[in-house]
Amino acid sequence: MFEPKQDKKVLNIIERESQRQKSVLRLIPSENYVSKGVGDTLSSSFSNKYSEGYPKRRYYQGNENVDELETLAIERAKKLFKVPWANVQPYSGSIANAAVYFSLLKYNDVILGMGLNSGGHLTHGYPKITFSGKYFRSYSYSVDHSGFIDYDDLYKLALEHKPKLIISGASSYPRSTDFAKIGQIANEVNAYHMADISHIAGLVVGKMHQSPVKHVHIVTTTTHKTLRGPRGAMILVTEKGLQKDPDLPKNINKGVFPGMQGGPHENTIAGIAVCLKEATTLEFREYALQIVKNAQCLTTHLKEKGFNLVSGGTDNHLLLLNFSDTGIDAWLLAWALEFGGIIVNRNTIPNEPGSSFYPSGIRLGTPAVTSLGLKENDMERIGCWIAEISEITRKYQENAGPLDKKMRLQIKALLNKDSRIANIAKEVKDFVNLFFY
Repeated sequence: MFEPKQDKKVLNIIERESQRQKSVLRLIPSENYVSKGVGDTLSSSFSNKYSEGYPKRRYYQGNENVDELETLAIERAKKLFKVPWANVQPYSGSIANAAVYFSLLKYNDVILGMGLNSGGHLTHGYPKITFSGKYFRSYSYSVDHSGFIDYDDLYKLALEHKPKLIISGASSYPRSTDFAKIGQIANEVNAYHMADISHIAGLVVGKMHQSPVKHVHIVTTTTHKTLRGPRGAMILVTEKGLQKDPDLPKNINKGVFPGMQGGPHENTIAGIAVCLKEATTLEFREYALQIVKNAQCLTTHLKEKGFNLVSGGTDNHLLLLNFSDTGIDAWLLAWALEFGGIIVNRNTIPNEPGSSFYPSGIRLGTPAVTSLGLKENDMERIGCWIAEISEITRKYQENAGPLDKKMRLQIKALLNKDSRIANIAKEVKDFVNLFFY
């Protein structure tokens, strides 16, 4: 058997990434740590198998074990989310959403989703840039002046434009979503209602967020965020969906394969099967509760330090900080926080005055640090570090000229050399190492 020597360069990069993750606080809300069981399946022999098609309907031989594995993942998904049908093959959340759209819609049909600057996702109808805006007529509902979904706006848009599909769910919305209310609007205009719960799937099964299942026809979700599985996705059809269109499963299956992709990644599906079983445990429910406790506790400490949070707080795993009137540039702050060992992402805010590359917000969340074992009392320490680095960043900006690209790069270089931020990075590393064994 051909056994090449280990690739030392790649192994070195992997080791450096492992050490990076063990030395920083990962506060990006869409990131997490997988369990050993999930990680082991990703490098299993299922990486070697090609399995175009679906269980018992493959285009390749030698798939008896693949069929058993994928059927197991499907049954676990159906049981966990309480739905009659599931597809576990999509490579990503974007592919899952695209497969649904192309299964239900024709070119230039109308879709209605949350606007990007209000917290929606690129695939929910962002015009001109993504397939969802290029191939369909997309309209966007927004949040109100308080940062909450404006359901009246959604209703007016639905009545005016008569969408064929209404999308609920978000990418950077820190509040709970009223799926029932959106479902009522979809019923009134005879639209399909799809919930993208990629960010909150773990909170849904952990009973920390309302489930959309009774109020939608279709659910899509990634499996790697609060669900704590591998980087994959699923599409679920509800009883309500089957009542509206009994052919939904058949059409969505075709939308995934061959519509959007070829052979599934069965090693990822093995990881999905493992994480779905893990999500049935009492420990996972306690984990989901702790995610929300940590997010709300971090919110309290940041507000005490004068930070402005979009919507004033959070109901879930995610916080969105607004720096538009603070004299702090979010692009620079994201770098400064990384230099200090705190990993977040810059993000647009409602009524964004800047741009998507230089936005006014910082998005952060608690799934990964909760997986490490951090509790409420640890959130105050994180809040202090964020506040200290923010103030250092602000003072550098005070002494600078207009923030063009050149000035931003100059300040970034100074932040990278700042001894105070370097000391915080060391404190963070020592702190995080307490949670690794």
